[in-house]
Amino acid sequence: MDPVRNPFAPGAGQRPPELAGRDRELDAFEIVLERVARGRPERSLVLTGLRGVGKTVLLGELRSMAVRAGWGAGKIEARPDADLRRPLSAALHRAVRDLAVRHPDGERVAEVLGVLKAFALRSAPADAKLRDRWQPGIDVPVRTGKADSGDIEIDLVELFTEVATLAADLETGVAILIDEMQDLRPDDVSALCAACHELSQSRSPLVVVGAGLPHLPAVLSASKSYSERLFRYARIGQLDRADADFALLAPAEREDATFEVDALDALYERSGGYPYFVQAYGKAAWDAAARTPISAADVKVAAPDAEAELAVGFFGSRFERATPAEREYLRAMAELTDGRDEPVGTSGIAEHLQRRASSLSPARDSLLKKGLVFSAQRGQIAFTVPHFGRYLLAQT
Repeated sequence: MDPVRNPFAPGAGQRPPELAGRDRELDAFEIVLERVARGRPERSLVLTGLRGVGKTVLLGELRSMAVRAGWGAGKIEARPDADLRRPLSAALHRAVRDLAVRHPDGERVAEVLGVLKAFALRSAPADAKLRDRWQPGIDVPVRTGKADSGDIEIDLVELFTEVATLAADLETGVAILIDEMQDLRPDDVSALCAACHELSQSRSPLVVVGAGLPHLPAVLSASKSYSERLFRYARIGQLDRADADFALLAPAEREDATFEVDALDALYERSGGYPYFVQAYGKAAWDAAARTPISAADVKVAAPDAEAELAVGFFGSRFERATPAEREYLRAMAELTDGRDEPVGTSGIAEHLQRRASSLSPARDSLLKKGLVFSAQRGQIAFTVPHFGRYLLAQT
């Protein structure tokens, strides 16, 4: 098989050749775009799921849908070591520029950009030296008096209102997409929820679309109790058999190739339907096959190559971030679940390691902060990375 024509492309946030199994989410967002643009009430959206299920890819697709609909749209990735002001300013700058090309009142656009610039400049402390102050690259005078109080909750409500009003002038909307939303600082989470709440009450045409790990709803709920009603939650999981097959067959057939049924059986068994793994095994099977149709024997030959690539780029890079104590904790989780993607009790981990539960708390808390595990429910912990337990057992 010609490797140049190989359609499969595993990569972080990289759109697969066929976005299979996400029609429900795409159709739902299409309705959100239409309703908000018409002044109808609609909740912001939160996507949750394990790593490798395509949340980042889906966010990118939703952003593209918003742009095609004439919306202003900006996307950011939250980081635990950074506050929200700077990346959100850049995302909103992009969104306002999307709207500015069609807005008839240049002075009004400049006013909103001036407010945005004032908001952005508060990312540095008031006593910061000039060289330490971030310059947002917004070439208009600062407009003081809005979104510059220094209180992120007040400022975010005022800024969102300004940007949403600009979109309303064009009978369109603004979408702010936030990846890794669980990594936002507590104050920023609280401010974001408050701003979304204020906008939903006034039916302003601005929506937030967040994506994060399965415990993100708990993070939002801990910040604002009303967040359970503020957002519409969608759990993104692995593909079912029909969608996984389609994700392989459709791209292959566009390249005049196909898979035998037993090859599809083998690929689904190995990938578990996780989109990233579907791409990884599909790419390796294509490269290993001498001709079409790709067979189960080809998949068997290709599997070690796919697993070696996953071991380095998907699993290994995460495992290397763990300290020896954290690795011990991770291996105990894998042993107790026999490598399955299941939660395990924290008390069971302590018993397995013959340690006091309190002595394991630092390792567990650090793993939570690093995004390698999440609290499935009280007293239970699970891997954020599918098949991670299986990988760990294979290394020992």
